[in-house]
Amino acid sequence: MRDAAHWDDVTRGLGYEHLRRHDLRHTGLTWMADTGILPHILKEIAGHRLITTTQRYFHPDVLRILEAGQALTHHLEELQRDGRINRRW
Repeated sequence: MRDAAHWDDVTRGLGYEHLRRHDLRHTGLTWMADTGILPHILKEIAGHRLITTTQRYFHPDVLRILEAGQALTHHLEELQRDGRINRRW
């Protein structure tokens, strides 16, 4: 496969000699997870036996992590405003 795709020539020509084909699986599964595809579906797409294997492929970027923190803050503030929690987290 590596030879048939001329992988080494292509990556060298793009200046990405360090890029491995397997890295693309990580990128693809991360992007699919970011779109909201459920992990058990991604497990099937990747052909993994265990969901924990699939989860090791997810690499959220810093923006996604910040968005998650902001969403949690917003949710907790809403709970506090509605009186469902009585202290600030």
